[in-house]
This record gives sequence, structure tokens and C-alpha cells, in this order.
Amino acid sequence: MPPATAGKTALDFIKKRGIKIVDFKFIDLPGMWQHTSVPADQVDEGTFTAGIGFDGSSIRGFQEIQESDMVLLPDPKSVRLDTFCNIPTASFVCSVFDPREQAAYSRDPRNLAVRAQEYLRKTGIADTAYFGPELEFYIFDHISFDIAPYQMGFAIDSEEGHWNSGDTETPNAGYALRPKEGYFPVQPSDKHMDIRSEMVLGLQEWGVDVEMHHHEVGTAGQTEIDMRYDTLLQMCDSVMIYKYITRNVARRHGKTVTFMPKPLFGDNGSGMHVHQSLWKAGKNLFYSTAGYAELSQLALYYIGGLLTHIDSLMAFCAPTTNSYKRLVPHYEAPVNVAFSKGNRSAAVRVPIFFTGAKFAKAKRIEFRPPDPSANPYLAFSAMLMAGLDGIKRKIDPTKAGFGPIDKNIYDLPEREARKIKSVPGSLDASLTALEDDHGYLLEGGVFSRDLIETWIGYKRMKELQEVRIRPHPYEFYLYHDL
Repeated sequence: MPPATAGKTALDFIKKRGIKIVDFKFIDLPGMWQHTSVPADQVDEGTFTAGIGFDGSSIRGFQEIQESDMVLLPDPKSVRLDTFCNIPTASFVCSVFDPREQAAYSRDPRNLAVRAQEYLRKTGIADTAYFGPELEFYIFDHISFDIAPYQMGFAIDSEEGHWNSGDTETPNAGYALRPKEGYFPVQPSDKHMDIRSEMVLGLQEWGVDVEMHHHEVGTAGQTEIDMRYDTLLQMCDSVMIYKYITRNVARRHGKTVTFMPKPLFGDNGSGMHVHQSLWKAGKNLFYSTAGYAELSQLALYYIGGLLTHIDSLMAFCAPTTNSYKRLVPHYEAPVNVAFSKGNRSAAVRVPIFFTGAKFAKAKRIEFRPPDPSANPYLAFSAMLMAGLDGIKRKIDPTKAGFGPIDKNIYDLPEREARKIKSVPGSLDASLTALEDDHGYLLEGGVFSRDLIETWIGYKRMKELQEVRIRPHPYEFYLYHDL
């Protein structure tokens, strides 16, 4: 649809829905939506080309104060009714424009995802990359935290928490989930069925296709809602819509949602397994009747790229200090740098639910180490670039020593297990790997050195260092009486 036509359609939407306020949403570098709003009568077709001005120096990872004037360019095709506003409000997803350069802003993650899609087409390898992330998250009844110099700690509670099985202060029906038994129970043990369903219906209202939802393994309200796969840019937008809707639906019910990878000790962490495939002229390039697990050689090369660059990928795919409390060896975490069919103990799993030529469209690979704290625009683009590098360099994952390993890697004898590499054990190690291995990301100008350096600097100074310099409660347990 030409921009002028798309803009007119968006304006028609605003008029027909009786919209009073128009909201412009965009993403900062760490991966959080920001927004600004204007009265609806201020929006016309020129808005989609001239944009909305804002202060880029106040946005994390963007500009310095002396170069702070930036412009939001709303995507007219992204218009939706914001179902969480009492005042009739239309929502647009925006990209960022740099008026000094008269170009798309290079640090805007959404612009980067656009560049990744364009680069894919220019390579001639494929014309479309499909992504299907599986985001897991917790629904809690209470979460509080304190970081005062003299007092630090957090408190979490959930009506589903197994620690509430002995509650005698309120009526207790006894339907507590036992630790690590949260996968697929029915009501009344599953206490969030209706909330999840409301989230699903909300996603559909916003134009996001949902395949299924269910309780996850974690007992205290761990949840998974699976979206239908989509193109890279659209799926990145959908992930942000997903987070917005799940958080706001939970708030309606007096609950809170967290996408922290490891909010609870001793229970399952929350991952974001990312399904991926490349297509050209309507054909799935990952399918082959004769290949391992019905994978084409191109798909195997893509896997080779992912696993070759996995250490640096983790700086974008598992980008928080908390991420590495989930990625701990020997705890059934996806830390093993290997590939395998139908095997959730490997970093790359090849789903085999459906086989044969009639299911060729479903053939894909699943990259399991990422978690939902990732900025999707950066993480999905980085995965695509790693996979394309594997294809261009013809990195055969078997020759590179990545498998296939069709065994439970968690239960391998120590001598065999030592031969299998693990993902980095800390955010610091992942950032160092990104410093050493990022040439593949620079191909086609998709990532820039400036963005990578800004990302590493932000993560080291604003997150890693701030966590490192503070006492941890467990240190008092270990050391206060020495």
C-alpha cells in the first residue's frame, strides 16, 4: 500500500472510531516502549511524513543533550485502537528520524530491523525471514523491591505459589501446584485460565494472531502465549504489543507481569525460544526431503552460523545480568551449544511434530537460549545476520562439531559432556564476545559500530557495574559472621 493511501486509511480509522487522542509509541535501545500523545485533530496526512518532534537526549541509548532534537515517524499501517485507554485513543508504532542526518536514525532498533529485512533481500538468498518467538512470563500478585544503601531485597507472592500451600489465614482449598509441575494442569490448579484468555483476545483485537496459550512449568503463575509466526519487523512490533497487553490485562486484575528471565530461585526461568525460517518466492528454503530432520543444507548452514556466533549473539539475546541466572549448566537450561531434532537439551532444536512434504511449510529451527528481556528488534536481527553468515560461509554445523546430538545432553557421561561447549556464563562474558566478534553484524550496514559500542557501554555502565558494586543478600548469609 503506498504511504499516502496508508495514511488516508489511518485517518479514516481515527474518524470512524471517534478517536480523541492519538498515541505514538517507539522503542528505546534497551527494549522498552516509550510514548507521547496528541489530540486527534492535530493529526493529518502530513503527520506521516513530517512526524512528531521529541527530545532524544531523554531516551535511553539515544542522543546527547547538544544533539537532542529527534522526530517520530508513525507507521500508518500500525494503527490500532488502544483498548487500555478510557478516552478513545488510537495507537501507532513509530520509527525515529534524525533531522541532522536527514535519514532514519541509526540507533533506532526498529530502523535496524528494517535494514535487516532489506539486507536479506539484497543477498538474494531469500526474500522473507519468518520469526515465531515463544515468550514465557510470570503473573504475580505482588512484587516489591528495595535498593536503599542500608536495605536491599525483594518480595514476590502469587496465589499459585507452592509456598502458600500451608496458608491458614485465608480459606485454602489446597490446589497448590507442586514445584516444577506447572505444565498444562487444568483448573482449579491453574488459576489464570481466564486471565490468559483475556490476554489472547486482547492480542487478537490488536491484530496479533495467537496459536495457543497454557500454564508453564513454573508454579507461581508462569505462562506462555504463542503467537503465529510473522515477518521479522512485524513480529518485533507484535512482541512489544504482546508485552503491553499482558501487563495491562494483569493490572486490570490487580496482578503484575514480569518478563525477567529468572525472578524465582528454585523454579523455572522464563525463556523466549525463537523459531525461524527463510523463504523465497513463497517456498520454505529450510525444507528438504532428504536432509537430517528434513532440513535443507541451507538450513544447516544457518544453524552453523547461529552456533558459531552464539557467544556474541547472547549479548543481544540474553542481555541482562538476570539472564545468566537462568542459563546455568546442569539445570535443564538451554546452554549446550549443539543442534538436534526434537531435543530440548540442545541450543538449536529442530521441531518434528509434523513430518513429510505436506508439512514443508512448517519446517523451521528453534533457537532456545534467548529470553524475553531481549529487545526483539536487535535480537531477531542479530540472529538473522548470524544465520546468513553461516549460509554465506557454508558453515556446516556437523563439521564444526555442533552435532547433531540426539541424546539427552543433560544426562551425558562427564567425559562426553566436557566436549560440548556452553553459552557464556555471564553478561560480562557475552559483551566481551560481542566486542571480539561482531563483523557479521556490520554486513550491509545493518548494525553499526556506533550502535554496538553504545549497547556495550550502556550495559557495562548502567547495568553490569551497578549490580556488581552492590552487596547481595546472600553475601550476608555467607559472610556476615566471619
